[in-house]
Formats: sequence, C-alpha cells, structure tokens
Amino acid sequence: MSPAERGEFLFFMMYRQFSAAQQAATTIGKYRIAALPARLSAGQFCAQVSIASGQGQASTDRVMRFTPVFHSHDAAAQYALEQGIGWAHSAIGSP
Repeated sequence: MSPAERGEFLFFMMYRQFSAAQQAATTIGKYRIAALPARLSAGQFCAQVSIASGQGQASTDRVMRFTPVFHSHDAAAQYALEQGIGWAHSAIGSP
C-alpha cells in the first residue's frame, strides 16, 4: 500500500469513527452527549463518552472511559451513550 493509499485509508477510518460517534450523539438539558468508542490493540473496543456543555470560552467537555471491553464498536457506543445519559439525568435531577 502506497503512502497516499495509507493516508486515504486512515482518513476513511477516522471519518468512519467520527461519523458513528456523531450518529450516537444526543442532548439532555444543557448537556451534549456523544459516544466515542475506541479500538484497543486486541481488536476489541472500550467505551468512552463525551459530555459537553456551554459555549465558547465557557464550554466544558468531560470525557469518561469505562472499564468493560466490548467485541463491537456498536456495543461500546451503546454502553457509553447509556452511561452518559444516566450521568446527565442525575446531574439535572431528573429520573
């Protein structure tokens, strides 16, 4: 594979991961929640979630990484999203 082909492949993989994370994004109250699963060296995935709030210089983004390991990107994204939603509900005091 040529360097140009490797660059295109890496861009495609990064775009694919970004697109999947964006599809799994949701808003609860003032929080924007996005799943950010990451591939581990053994071909498994860890679940990560971004919980952002605010705008501009007053913005905050919490990123949490969870212990369970998953066999698929989708399973890790689903778990991360569920954890982020749970955190947001507890932060705003809703069930």
